[in-house]
Amino acid sequence: MLWPKALHLIFMVAWFAGIFYLPRLFINHAMTDNPDTQAQFKQMERKLYRFTTPWMLLTLLFGFWMLYDYAWAAWGRDWWLHAKLTLIGILVIYHFYCGHLVKVFAEDRNTRSHRWYRWFNEIPALILFIVIPLAVFKPS
Repeated sequence: MLWPKALHLIFMVAWFAGIFYLPRLFINHAMTDNPDTQAQFKQMERKLYRFTTPWMLLTLLFGFWMLYDYAWAAWGRDWWLHAKLTLIGILVIYHFYCGHLVKVFAEDRNTRSHRWYRWFNEIPALILFIVIPLAVFKPS
């Protein structure tokens, strides 16, 4: 079971790299009025989202493998596992909402300020700071 865990962590790191950087692109994109710069941001956002989505799927695949194989039987009644799974669900929704925002920017329909995106950018970090201790310490 160590290989699925290792692959889960590797893909999670890659996924988080993408969902940490994509909102940073949104911040910078929302701050510019230059058409050439906006076109560059559109391309970067689209490519990063397409690059990051498979890492999310592989993270979930290996996570559910571990959950099915042993984790649910071992900790299925513990509150921390339910909290972790809920936060992962929120993170998946966040990821797909980022995909929606990529389309909004691509169609020049963004109405939010860079300040809004700065707050939005903090969500995955907050989730990470909760999920990792839950998984490591497994509080009962």
